Amino acid sequence: MGELVHIALGSNLGDRDAALAAARLALRALAGVRLLAETPVEETPPFGPAGQGDYLNQMVAVETTLTPHQLLDALHGIERAAGRTRRVRWGPRTLDLDIVTFGDRTIDDERLTVPHPGLADRAFWQRELAHLAVRRDETHA
Repeated sequence: MGELVHIALGSNLGDRDAALAAARLALRALAGVRLLAETPVEETPPFGPAGQGDYLNQMVAVETTLTPHQLLDALHGIERAAGRTRRVRWGPRTLDLDIVTFGDRTIDDERLTVPHPGLADRAFWQRELAHLAVRRDETHA
């Protein structure tokens, strides 16, 4: 059995709904990853530079046998396939996939910080985590 991981999905460029749907399909197709639950999609204002459009956001719970860095590499591959470029920190993007939690692990290296350092600043992530916890409790009752 793998570890429970929460992944945040976001998009504020192009067809945002299609980008999130494609990301969910790509996550389902990853070897060593099983999608367990997903939150409803919600629209939120952007972090970062002014003048960019609102985001569509969603969080998914997955079970994975991948290591944190293997999963990060796979998520970056999904982002690249969706046309993501990394030019401006917190700038607009076709797709953003963030590892928010990875089991009970704490990771802080040059590539990955878990729990995600933005968790405390994003009320919508906290709502989404709470939603997924309730869903998990309902399925295990």
